[in-house]
Amino acid sequence: MIKRVHQIRKFIAYFVLLSMLGGCVQKEVLDDISLIEGIGFDLSEKGKILGTVTYPLYLRDAPPKNEAYSAEAIIKKSILQDIQQQTPDPIVTGSIEVVLFGKDIAKKEGILDLVDAFQRDPGVGSGLYLAVTEGDAKPLLEGNYGIQGNGTFIANLIEHNIKQEELPQTNLHLFLHDFYQEGKTPYLPQLKQLSKNKLEVSGIGLFSHGKVIDVIPPGKMFFFKLLVDKFSEGMHRVHIEDGNAAIRSIKSRHNYKLTKRNPKEVTIHLKVRGLINEFTGNRLTPDKIKELEKAFETEINKECEKMIEGFRDKELDPLGLGHFVKTQTRNFNVDRWRKEEYPTLTVKVKSKVTITQTGVIQ
Repeated sequence: MIKRVHQIRKFIAYFVLLSMLGGCVQKEVLDDISLIEGIGFDLSEKGKILGTVTYPLYLRDAPPKNEAYSAEAIIKKSILQDIQQQTPDPIVTGSIEVVLFGKDIAKKEGILDLVDAFQRDPGVGSGLYLAVTEGDAKPLLEGNYGIQGNGTFIANLIEHNIKQEELPQTNLHLFLHDFYQEGKTPYLPQLKQLSKNKLEVSGIGLFSHGKVIDVIPPGKMFFFKLLVDKFSEGMHRVHIEDGNAAIRSIKSRHNYKLTKRNPKEVTIHLKVRGLINEFTGNRLTPDKIKELEKAFETEINKECEKMIEGFRDKELDPLGLGHFVKTQTRNFNVDRWRKEEYPTLTVKVKSKVTITQTGVIQ
């Protein structure tokens, strides 16, 4: 009997404690709030920041409807406050998946202050996707890209192109890591709106001091990813005299080596593996496979070295060659590297391609 009384008292104590703790937590019912999935920033005609948020409005027995609201202000917090005055329910940023920066604000004003605001927001995860847009971010967020919600659709588009196409790994954490890294240029994907319900990844924007300086076009993204990331999936077409081959399921890795110190020379070794998914020639023999491998190696070396030369001419370093040389050099001087050593740096690319015949279609 005494034991049972103790159990009852213990239960009552637990119940009271839980009630007290519950009273300390601010309750928010999901049906009574709007969860922002995407936000975009543009430069308005008045020189202010034009912010646009999008979130899905869930309807009974119907697909979600994409809602978008915009406001002008000087700082991000003011934009959200002004948008709060337009919405029927409170808006929160806990589910935000993507942040877009319009062309003008990314090139003229820079995005660092805006990115820093998300870095300091405890409700935003470091895996948040960032991207720049070819035009303004507002019309892109106001599109209608299916039943997932525009923010989720854009995030999925970026994620798919990272995992299976030619976009290198990117998110808020990686962008800030590259920005604060000495000897490294940060980069972000560029998006383009094809129509009210279609988007595409249209390049990779390269930043200097928080502003977009240059863009890698889609046709060069394959080679850029070889240099800065690992391919787990991908496809590339290789031409030889007897036909064209579609090489799929490409896997790659890269390795940098400081091969000379005075003057400095860096050699980038690339190992690429893939299978031939399609060949337009008459017959794919072992000799033809070797020919395709050599042709692919020649193309990789040529395009990568040309791309790196372009980066050097524009004083950009998205490969992080400065950071790499710093790890290999005692008493590394950043100013001397930027003014004297990087402009005269020799970079050689040596690739080794291995192709299997599995999956070929003639």
